[in-house]
Amino acid sequence: MASIRRTLSPYRDRPPHQNGGSPFSAPSSKLFSNGRHSSPVSAFAVAVTRFLDDVFPLRYSRKGNRIWRRPFYRCLLFFLLGFLLGMAPFGHVNDVPSSHDFSFDIEPPPVIVTSPENFFLDTVDLGVVKENFDFTPKKQLIVVTPTYNRALQAYYLNRLGQVLRLVPPPLVWIVVETDAESVETADVLRKSGVMYRHLVCTENSTNVKDRGVHQRNTALDHIKHHKLDGIVYFADDDNIYSLELFESLREIRRFGTWPVAMLAQGKNKAILEGPVCNGSKVFGWHTNDKSKRLRRFHVDMSGFAFNSTILWDPKRWQRPFATPIRQLDSVKEGFQETTFIEQLVEDETQMEGTPPNCSRIMNWHLHLESRGLVYPKGWLLQKNLDAILPIK
Repeated sequence: MASIRRTLSPYRDRPPHQNGGSPFSAPSSKLFSNGRHSSPVSAFAVAVTRFLDDVFPLRYSRKGNRIWRRPFYRCLLFFLLGFLLGMAPFGHVNDVPSSHDFSFDIEPPPVIVTSPENFFLDTVDLGVVKENFDFTPKKQLIVVTPTYNRALQAYYLNRLGQVLRLVPPPLVWIVVETDAESVETADVLRKSGVMYRHLVCTENSTNVKDRGVHQRNTALDHIKHHKLDGIVYFADDDNIYSLELFESLREIRRFGTWPVAMLAQGKNKAILEGPVCNGSKVFGWHTNDKSKRLRRFHVDMSGFAFNSTILWDPKRWQRPFATPIRQLDSVKEGFQETTFIEQLVEDETQMEGTPPNCSRIMNWHLHLESRGLVYPKGWLLQKNLDAILPIK
């Protein structure tokens, strides 16, 4: 027994860490056991240190040297723990908001609206007045004007053009000249602001008392060839017209007529020429000239209008013949109107008086033309006139 005690006695005098304990166990236990420095991290470190001392006890070789395996295993264990902790997902990249996601707008919380059962929303009335937009296109007006070179031609054409410009469209103004288109007339038409067609009549009008006969026939041929649909009205450039007249033309279905105020030959009194109406029905005529009582219809050339389809669609109006409707140059003066109207209608029952009762004058035929005036070329004075009262 004495020999055994002597054998074990050398280990008694060694430091505590040489008897199989850890050289850092005592200080660490003292350090981490101190209440002033205790924390969850320090407690965890003490627990790990004690676990390692139990798993890998400190051993020495016979010569007193430490064995290298224990530090190696410790390092390997710590490496594995660090690797596993590094691979563990502690968060996602999507959790970090991007720069463009930041907003300083305060969005109100969503409001959940609950409706009771059997709840119906009535039709919302926005206060809009509902109207019936039954759009009816207006009839086109086809205004035919024969003209010729004379001193007051520019004045007459400009005056008529200004009236037609005020008439609501659609309207086409057919102006017919003789022999050739004059530059002056073309300039007036371009500046009128009215849709127009400038025609030329090549017929010789020197032997015709009414020089406008062939010009009007040229316009009728143009309407028939192009099948223009509208109300045809012969408007001479020297007459005076009201806007009410052109508005009433669109109400004509087949043939319309109205009274025209005229100056007598002596130009000292006015007379009427045209229909006497009861509503829109024609039952008589105004006339003061005994020599014209032989006429069938007492109408002035500017006192009637008709549907253009009569010229190129006779079947629509059940006309008994399909001969061209023209103004005749072989009749006596004053009978031009009645011979032309007889080709359009059979009697007064096919006529429409306008306005109602034919009680209003809508245009005047004044005959104010002065034949003694000289037509200036280009409507310009080529040279200065002699001054009657020169300035002193």
